Amino acid sequence: MANLMRTSNPALNEKAFKGQVAFGEAMTLQGTVNKTGLLLLCVVATAAWTWGLSHSPVPGAAIPWMMGGVFGGFIVALVTIFKPNWAPFTAPIYALLEGLALGGISAMFERTYPGIAIQAVGLTFGTLFVMLLAYKTGMIRATQGFKLGVIAATGGIALLYLVEMVLGGFFHIEVPAINGSGAVGIGFSLFVVVVAALNLVLDFDMIETGVQNGAPKYMEWYGAFGLMVTLIWLYLEILRLLGKARRR
Repeated sequence: MANLMRTSNPALNEKAFKGQVAFGEAMTLQGTVNKTGLLLLCVVATAAWTWGLSHSPVPGAAIPWMMGGVFGGFIVALVTIFKPNWAPFTAPIYALLEGLALGGISAMFERTYPGIAIQAVGLTFGTLFVMLLAYKTGMIRATQGFKLGVIAATGGIALLYLVEMVLGGFFHIEVPAINGSGAVGIGFSLFVVVVAALNLVLDFDMIETGVQNGAPKYMEWYGAFGLMVTLIWLYLEILRLLGKARRR
């Protein structure tokens, strides 16, 4: 497994697959696809719950569930990253928690911009299929240079978001240029969406490499979990981009 390359998705990196040798059943591509589908169903199920609560007569009924999903999902994601062999149990829990968060967040955007949620869902899955097609046909290759570029861009975005959170949370300082609906704000969001989409290529490559190297069966769940991390990030960034465009 020493030839596995890195990915900017912390769930699908070299450490996750390094040294993972199958003693029983091995990881398969079809198994990973099936488990990704199951995780998507988990997300949709709980997202529908908080979406419904957001449209109930009780003000703020969905907020506790949404916040629980945000923080709970983050904690479970960290556990899964450090304990990949727990993925058959933690990956579905992660998907259920993230669904609670996504349902509430989507409903908040929907109240302000009717129809935006379904547009974001459509664009997310459209991007997934386009990137998968581009990867399988060889139009986009996960070369060393490509990987390093995507990793650097993703790291820069993560650092910027972290600095923005610290400035906003402790000093009440905002960065209006990248958060606004002007050309700079929309351009920045478009750049982040592109980087998130390119991360899908790295995820596909890492999963395929795990299959080729005979990773253990539980890594199907881990691969599906890593792909879900990227898809959720992509969806949120598309939602944010559409929101900025609607404000113009």
